[in-house]
Amino acid sequence: MVSVSTGRRRSQRGMTLVELIVAFTILALLTSMAVPLARSRVRREREKDLRLALREIHTAIDKYKDMADEGKLGQLNAAKENYPESLEVLVEGVKVNGQGTEGEKKIRFLRRIPRDPFTKTTDWGMRSTQDDPKSTAWGGQNVFAVFSKTMEKAADGTPYAEW
Repeated sequence: MVSVSTGRRRSQRGMTLVELIVAFTILALLTSMAVPLARSRVRREREKDLRLALREIHTAIDKYKDMADEGKLGQLNAAKENYPESLEVLVEGVKVNGQGTEGEKKIRFLRRIPRDPFTKTTDWGMRSTQDDPKSTAWGGQNVFAVFSKTMEKAADGTPYAEW
């Protein structure tokens, strides 16, 4: 009878407790190495999206300023220094007089206000030409620049609000 039970044990396949512990330890090590890589990849994607959103808004502000300086946007408030009053003006557009049979048309500089990938809102920090370059409060005179309202910092230590 002893030989029959020994034969059954040899034919049964499976893992011992030690083998299971080693396998789970290896799996835990691999997982712990993958999590930081995934987090850094998500952060890089957000940073890329932030750069694109800031570039889109700043390009729209610059186009508005250029057209206003050329007089293509009609009479504007001189106190605004030919910058938009708000980001909504860039979305809503500005009526301009067309030549010939075109009549009046509206020029839009943005289709929509981009979302900040860190705050997940369209609420951007703004600076006017009269504000201090490091100011986080908007004076309300015009929109000269925008920045993210997040308090997070990039990998190099610079706050995203300074981008």
